[in-house]
Amino acid sequence: MSHPKPRAFAESTATPLRQTAQTSTSNYNRLVALAFIFDFWVAAGAMCLGFYLRFHTPLNSIGVFEAVPFHHYAGHFTVGTILLALLLANFRLYDRKNLLTFTNTMRIVLKTVLIWTVLYLGLTLILKFNPPISRMFCLLSAACMLVMLPVWRAVFWRFLKVDQFATSLRQRALVVGWSEEFAAALDHFEHAHDRPFDIVGVVPPPNGEFLAAVPENMPVMGQYENLEMLLKMRVCQVVVVADDTLRNGKLLSLASLCEKEMIEFKLIPTCFRVLISGLNLETVGGIPVLGISKLPLHSAANQLLKRFVDLLGAIVGLVLTAPIIGVFGALIYRESPGSIFYRQKRLGANGEIFEMIKLRSMKLDAEADGKAGWTVKDDPRCLRVGKFMRRWNIDEIPQFWNVLRGDMSLVGPRPERPELIEDFKEEIPHYNARHNIKPGITGWAQVNGLRGDTDLGERVRFDLHYIENWNVIFDFQIMLLTFFRREGAC
Repeated sequence: MSHPKPRAFAESTATPLRQTAQTSTSNYNRLVALAFIFDFWVAAGAMCLGFYLRFHTPLNSIGVFEAVPFHHYAGHFTVGTILLALLLANFRLYDRKNLLTFTNTMRIVLKTVLIWTVLYLGLTLILKFNPPISRMFCLLSAACMLVMLPVWRAVFWRFLKVDQFATSLRQRALVVGWSEEFAAALDHFEHAHDRPFDIVGVVPPPNGEFLAAVPENMPVMGQYENLEMLLKMRVCQVVVVADDTLRNGKLLSLASLCEKEMIEFKLIPTCFRVLISGLNLETVGGIPVLGISKLPLHSAANQLLKRFVDLLGAIVGLVLTAPIIGVFGALIYRESPGSIFYRQKRLGANGEIFEMIKLRSMKLDAEADGKAGWTVKDDPRCLRVGKFMRRWNIDEIPQFWNVLRGDMSLVGPRPERPELIEDFKEEIPHYNARHNIKPGITGWAQVNGLRGDTDLGERVRFDLHYIENWNVIFDFQIMLLTFFRREGAC
């Protein structure tokens, strides 16, 4: 444990922070207003473009309709634009975390436009608009929104990535206590432009002792007794408790103080060190229970969506790559007669063992000693054609069959050999947490260069990031990157 650095507290220390916090709030409000106004007008423009495409292009020959003047659709435009704006706000597009994260923005926009299409058609039919709404106009307007909103939002997001503006979307946080887990998380995310907080300083816990050393560049703002004064002076917007050894009475007192001063209160549960984004608070018999239960792939709908993409991708992959398998199979046999396929036992989801299929890239006696091991750079066991296949991931192609069978997914943590797992799960923190989902042909760790003889701890960190942040767009991003990042292991 360490004692805080002695530092006399003075109002002059907090005044600049208070002014900065107030400025940050004002700038955030302006950015939200700007985003809302542009969303509104981009949606209106998309509907106008939908009208033009429907009634003033060759599409006007489809269906039976009468020519409609533009001003007759003014009411349709107004209702549709207002409805879309309300849906975007309802799905929290303008929350700080969603403004900072482009993936969240795209997910909300896609969901909103799909729901808008159904609601808008239904609403105009119920209200019996005159002239009657064109269903093709609705679909064309939705299609235009799906193009124009992401384009405008991409430009806006690039604008927000500039630190001057990103700072306005971050809440200024004052930390109570300090721990190694909090320091590690802060060190990992402090350079991320989409981080939700900027730490303005730290206050020691009531006992005056930190659980870990506070960085030299982190201001220690007096003692715990100064906290109420700091909150009254509005030096921060959030209080984050990073020391979970505080007694319940102190936590309740601190939470009550934050409530009175209209400051957000957050607690870092350092007893959880893995899959933090899946933490969920539920009530059992009136008792609050905190646990890991809300990871994206715990959802049945997400599991079905991922399985559908896997099946479609596996079928298409097998059909398209059959000639490639034939050509490289012949080259393998010519260089090293024997089976062109290599079957190896791997550990899958929930610890189930399956046989993974690959095109053989090594000599038949590569593991004649019966010992499992990593491939390394310039591995002498590799075939000449094997080096080429591994560089371009061609040896992984037969795993489409594993995906079709349900042993694997197109994207996920790479499966390891069971005999190696026994050591890994003891030596690598959180290693087995990556087996919560099916292993993949490619993965987030692999497209970031972590293949073969690389740091396994880093691989696990990337795999857990994927599990916590899964979405179908993330899967397609990884699949695309697989073709451009192909560092081989031998």
